This record gives sequence, structure tokens and C-alpha cells, in this order.
Amino acid sequence: MQTGVIGLGRFGAFWATLLARQFPVLGYNRSPNRPIPNGIQTAGLAEVCACDALFLCVSISAIDAVATEIAGLVSSHTVVIDTCSVKEYPLRLLRERLHPHTSIIGTHPMFGPDSARDGVKGLPLILCRERADESVVQYWAEAFRGFGLQVMEMSAEEHDREAAYTQGITHFVGRVLRELDVKPSAIATLGYQKILEVVEQTCNDPMQLFVDLQRHNRFTANMRRDLTAAFGRVVEKLGPSGAPSAPRDGNASPHDHPY
Repeated sequence: MQTGVIGLGRFGAFWATLLARQFPVLGYNRSPNRPIPNGIQTAGLAEVCACDALFLCVSISAIDAVATEIAGLVSSHTVVIDTCSVKEYPLRLLRERLHPHTSIIGTHPMFGPDSARDGVKGLPLILCRERADESVVQYWAEAFRGFGLQVMEMSAEEHDREAAYTQGITHFVGRVLRELDVKPSAIATLGYQKILEVVEQTCNDPMQLFVDLQRHNRFTANMRRDLTAAFGRVVEKLGPSGAPSAPRDGNASPHDHPY
């Protein structure tokens, strides 16, 4: 099965290389100066759009323009598969822009080049059966399992609701801690080292991914409100002077010494 990949950025190059283990892959990238991964052939946009399967590995904010551009080029037999980190927004645009008979599957590989540096076995991939025959959906579900991935099927709404409080909150906290300028320390606890790993992993991704995750998932606004409220409740527990408040029953614990 000839497989096409549009977008050979950091994730797209990684994904194309993974696909090339099982399929011949044609890649297209708007930037002619970007390095091409080994095992990937480049081709023009029309040729890539004529592949049996077409993976869109572009930023969330670019999906509208890309869907519009490929609408008249996608072959009638091609299944279009997006890989965006949110699902409702890109799948709605693909439904609106592409021909009604074009098969569409939504996926979200819940990993990237950093988290998959030791391999993809056991890593999760979300699959949303947007507009495709059962046989097509099952073919790709099995193909992904063939890479060792753990395939989980859910609706786009279910994905976005849960992702807001998992991936969304992780990236948000990582960016906040980067603004705090947390650094390695000689006395760092294991927990602090894990925090630094979160900062490194999330901030190693492009800022555009972070912005798109927050803007194009309708559930992330609630996540940010809940996170801000939780932060406030924790601060309140310190009392007005910043010292721990006395127990409500007035009985001090032997562990409540101010020093």
C-alpha cells in the first residue's frame, strides 16, 4: 500500500520513518530545505495525494489550509488520516473541505520523537473512525498494532475532553515552570528531577503546538480555570501570613511546629 505523508517536520519525519518499516512512503514538505529522512522518497503534492493512504502531519492551525489545498487532489480511493493532537477541530474541517466520498480517519499518536526514543512498543494511539468503511478502519488499526502500538478507539469529543486534562495540562504546567526558570540542582529530589523532565519534554516541542493545543481544544479553557482555582485553594491553605493554618478543631498536632 503506497502511503503519503504531508509535513516532514520534527513529528512528520519521525512518523514517516515509522511507517516506512511496513509501507513504501512518499513525502511532501512545503520547505525544500528540510532534511529528508532515510527511506522516504519525496514527490509533488499531487502525487502524494494519489497514494492509497495520506497522513497529514501538519500543525493543528495549518489543517484548514492544507485540507483546502488537497481537496481537489485527493484520489477517490485515498483514505485521509490526520495525526493532530486535538480531534474535533481537524476532523470537522476535513469533513467540510474534502469530497463527501473521501474516507477520513482521525488518529492521535500519544507520543513523539522524545517519548519514543526507546521504541514505540506499548505506546498508545487514539483512533477516531470519522468517515470510513469498517474494513478500512480495521486495516489501519491492525497496521498500527503491527508497530507494537496500543490502539484505543474513542470519539473525537471523548478524546478532546480527556486530553485537555492529560496532555493539555502537562504542556501547560511545563510551560509555566519554564517561565519560572526551574534549573537542575545538586540537592534535587527524585520528584524535582521528574519535574525537570516534564519541562524538557514539553518545551522541546514547538511553541505552536502548545498554542494550538490550548486554542483548538474546546475543553482546555475549563482545564485552565480548574487549574487556577486549585492553585488558589492550595495557597489559601497556607493562611494569610503564608504560615500553615491551625487545625479547625484547635488541637495542634505534634508535627505542626513552626520550626
